[in-house]
Amino acid sequence: MGEIDGVEVHTRQSSRTSRDVERRNNGNGGSSTTTSTTTVAVTDQEHPDAPIQNSSRGLDELEEADSSPPTPRFIQDEGSWKRWKWVPYPVRRFCRASAKWARGPPNPRDHKIEPLLPQIQHAPILLLDRFVPKKQHRIWLLIGYFAVWILTFALVMRQGLSVSEIEGWGLPTSIGCGATYWASGNGCGLDGNDCRPFSGSGFAFRCPANCAGYSVLNPRAVGDQEIVYEPLIVGGPPAAEEADSSPVYRGDSFICGSAIHAGMMSNLQGGCGVVKLIGTQRNFNASSRNGISSYGFDSYFPLSITFEPGIECSSRDMRWPLLAISVVFTVVLSLFVTSPGLFFFPIFVGTYWTVGLATDPPNHANIPSLISREIGNFLPAMLAAWVMYDKMGVRRTLTGLTAQVEKTVLWLGACWVGALTNHTFDFIPIQRLTPHDLQQQPGARAALAIIILVLLAIVASQIWFFRQEGRLTRYLKLYALFVGGIIVCLVLPDLKLRLHHYILCLLFLPGTSMQTRPSLLYQGLLIGFFVNGIARWGWDPILQTAYALQGDAQLGSPLPAILEPVIDLATNSSSSESIISTITFSWLAPPGIEYDGISVLVNDVERYRKYFTDDGDLSNDGANNFTWTRKGPIEGFEKEYFRFAWMEGSQSEDYTKAGVWNERGEWVDMAPGPSKVRVRAEDAAGGGRGGSYALGPDLRKRRRR
Repeated sequence: MGEIDGVEVHTRQSSRTSRDVERRNNGNGGSSTTTSTTTVAVTDQEHPDAPIQNSSRGLDELEEADSSPPTPRFIQDEGSWKRWKWVPYPVRRFCRASAKWARGPPNPRDHKIEPLLPQIQHAPILLLDRFVPKKQHRIWLLIGYFAVWILTFALVMRQGLSVSEIEGWGLPTSIGCGATYWASGNGCGLDGNDCRPFSGSGFAFRCPANCAGYSVLNPRAVGDQEIVYEPLIVGGPPAAEEADSSPVYRGDSFICGSAIHAGMMSNLQGGCGVVKLIGTQRNFNASSRNGISSYGFDSYFPLSITFEPGIECSSRDMRWPLLAISVVFTVVLSLFVTSPGLFFFPIFVGTYWTVGLATDPPNHANIPSLISREIGNFLPAMLAAWVMYDKMGVRRTLTGLTAQVEKTVLWLGACWVGALTNHTFDFIPIQRLTPHDLQQQPGARAALAIIILVLLAIVASQIWFFRQEGRLTRYLKLYALFVGGIIVCLVLPDLKLRLHHYILCLLFLPGTSMQTRPSLLYQGLLIGFFVNGIARWGWDPILQTAYALQGDAQLGSPLPAILEPVIDLATNSSSSESIISTITFSWLAPPGIEYDGISVLVNDVERYRKYFTDDGDLSNDGANNFTWTRKGPIEGFEKEYFRFAWMEGSQSEDYTKAGVWNERGEWVDMAPGPSKVRVRAEDAAGGGRGGSYALGPDLRKRRRR
């Protein structure tokens, strides 16, 4: 029966095929011979075992006649996912849908900014076309404009460099906000001999503006206190009963911050003064004056400073006038220029030199050294500027943009906000984007969480704009490459990833390569971040060793195990000089052969340094000792603070927290954990933002003429 059915179906099919052929031939005017021949050929195919001739049409009709159920879609898709069969089907379906969505709409369009109030925004362009229509005249006008800008900037800067001579002290020497007389930890050597003289010296100095906010970024020990993320200023004016006395500060206090605290100069304008060394002082008072809070210290310190009263000095920090000049010239340029290159590169150059020479210059000894450093960073910065302009989206964003006012407000305004990040974003409690700082700085983790949420919202909006332009897939691949590179950097052994200002700019800048108002704002801000990062900090590497990132923070090294000290309090005697009380400390052997000795600080001054191999007095039981003496009766005792650290060569490791031999002759044991009082060799060479550096020997020995 099945065979008969098959013959009947084939016969019907052949009949239909024959009729179709005849119909086509009749319609085309074919001859009867052709029709007859075709009919015979079809007749020969009526046998059920004969091959099908018109295969394409026959197969289609056979499929239509097939009453079997259709193949499920997920089985049809198996061919393209053969290599990904291990991926669950719902995940594959989601990926396909996401890829389809990322390709964007069928008719993508590029975003273009239509100016609001075009009559106003086009007015500068029309004005230029009316009065300077010729290209040659415009070139000369532009050259003259740049010449006036440079000349004005140079004259104002020169005026800021001029300072009057102080009678009896000479011309003031420019110092940075982090300058101190006393180096931290054991940087001044045993008994402070490397920081002498302690008294009878001084010099005239000049400070830049905004030194009140200059802070230490790692904990700095002062007695049993630790100062971090605040200005290192210990002492101040005396108590109320000694109101006529001069203010006194510990020698490790920031000189400029102390001068502002004492009222010798303005934080907004900076200024000059005379600092003098007055030797050992006691009981430094804590106070809050002129926007700065100082710390107290209830013991003695061998080097103290004060400021000469009544000093008259003509000095003014010109950073704000210089900033105003550059802002005015860049605003005028932005309003009248429509060429993207002519807009971007002059603004980039002007912003760079304004930051490097005026608003946020790096620490420097003099102006020639500052200019030399900025030129060294400027040349590679210009190469990076061309890459950002031509390859990272700046040209695309600015091309064809005639909304002159919006461009000035959004792009240029945001650029200056980013370039002045030391002022505009100084309120954010994140000094460095490292795990150590995020853990120890109050409010840093909450601030980072808020920043991440804001970034996520910005990224989501930019993704939507890119999809509308049909370019989302390409940029997702680019950022996947960026993420892969960051992951590789994170897993490299013995190296730490450091995201500097300029790195963040280069990472996010491609995501602003479209002409929308939000992109103008984001792009200008990122360019400003880049300029500030390079002009202020230079080209720090993206990968740094843990030692380099640590700065002067704790090393995490083992701490000496100090045994219970032995105290011997002398009885009263006829002569106060013969009354001697002692405290003797002992410690266990160091935990490894790499430790060569031990260092002891008393009141933050290194008073004892012992190398075990010098005389071999470290016995087999691991004990050694150090004895400290006091002269005079118990009634005259002062608190003294003791810290201990192992040494590797001349380098001290982490010090313990302070133990106290109090005024009653009792010992108060130190708390567990390290304190920050050590210093490294490079710290003495110069301080960055949040660091300190000791003055050189030429300034230490300068005396009044």
